[in-house]
Amino acid sequence: MVLNATFLKNVFLSSADDPADQRTCLICGDRATGLHYGIISCEGCKGFFKRSICNKRVYRCSRDKNCEMSRKQRNRCQYCRLLKCLQMGMNRKAIREDGMPGGRNKSIGPVQITEEEIERIMSGQEFKEDAPEHTWGNNGDSDHSSPSNGASEGNQPSPASTLSSNRSVEMNGYTAALRDQYINTSMSTHYQLLPHLFSYAAQSGLLAPQPRSLYPQSHPLVLQLVAAEDLAPLATPMLIEDGYKVTQVELFALLCRLADELLFRQISWIKKLPFFCELSIEDYTCLLSSTWQELILLSCLTIYSAQIFGDLANITAKYTPSDDELQGFSEDGMEVMERLIYLFRKFHQLKISNEEYACMKAINFLNQDIRGLSNTSQLEQLNKRYWYVCQDYTEYKYPHQPKRFPEIMMCLPEIRCIAGKLVNVPLEQLPLLFKAVLHSCKSRKGEDSYVC
Repeated sequence: MVLNATFLKNVFLSSADDPADQRTCLICGDRATGLHYGIISCEGCKGFFKRSICNKRVYRCSRDKNCEMSRKQRNRCQYCRLLKCLQMGMNRKAIREDGMPGGRNKSIGPVQITEEEIERIMSGQEFKEDAPEHTWGNNGDSDHSSPSNGASEGNQPSPASTLSSNRSVEMNGYTAALRDQYINTSMSTHYQLLPHLFSYAAQSGLLAPQPRSLYPQSHPLVLQLVAAEDLAPLATPMLIEDGYKVTQVELFALLCRLADELLFRQISWIKKLPFFCELSIEDYTCLLSSTWQELILLSCLTIYSAQIFGDLANITAKYTPSDDELQGFSEDGMEVMERLIYLFRKFHQLKISNEEYACMKAINFLNQDIRGLSNTSQLEQLNKRYWYVCQDYTEYKYPHQPKRFPEIMMCLPEIRCIAGKLVNVPLEQLPLLFKAVLHSCKSRKGEDSYVC
């Protein structure tokens, strides 16, 4: 059994009543904020433990599995950080199954587990045996997206925000007349029993795929969206001489040039949209100013991924961060990095097509919940139109993947969440963040069954 003096100290601390008592995190020694998952810990280690367990993360230690854990060093080895969380008694069963904030049971204290149990968790064996087939909506950090396209406070996706309360009942009861309104043609029979997305994944797995034709208006609408995209390779030079060492300033300047080009492409895209004349310039300006980071992120993970995770990754590999940069890497940066890696793996597992990408982009852009918009009713109709077009196209193109459409839509709130958290990462940390993400994805190419 894993039982030591520190563990016993933690048991006593867990029952202490004095809130003013200054305590330190039992994992990294940082200032503790309270009792989290059974032990006294800081916000950083609490969030790290929750993400690791909810997302079923399997880490690796490049040393001897005994790395130092301190406030400055804790981000260097995720394996040893999770290992210490378990050794100190962090209780994974105290994490809510729905991934929402708050413990499942506030009275749950620290737990003692055997070395064998710890090894099963660290190796991922427990996740494989105990967990049902993995669906992304249960990862603890993301939730379903929907035509309302919202994000909750703090950029954390939630059912309450994704389907706003005044539309949730409406979404559960779409009729043939409503669908006819959004796509402007009669409804085919396969839509008459359209399940709501929240129960879609569970229901669709029980039904054998039925061969059917594509909805009449879907194909031209998808083609119009794809035609608006600039699918040409990025023009920003991303070549470098062998042996050249890239500095932080040089890499940051390159990232800025890439962002400039990608933003310019989004502006050109808006002008080519089939519904461009249906909204005001003021509303387009408001939409773009609120979603440009999400649009750029989505394009980098899909149509430009070969260059971003190829050419750009080769350049970031020639950048060596200093010890100060490594030690100063923020918790926000760590969370963004983990989310980006996971999201990239998900996109490559799904192998998003250009047609699906174009629909996802339009749905994400047409966000009627953004403040300052003047024509929200028209935005809502446009959003729902392309939501159904995307569903129709995906079900027609991939009849043997009944869960594909909800999984694709679940990516959208995660993209919005990452974009929201990215603004909290200091600018000087962006070169290190991109290097870490791109290096991690390239290094796993030979390990995963899908490209990452």
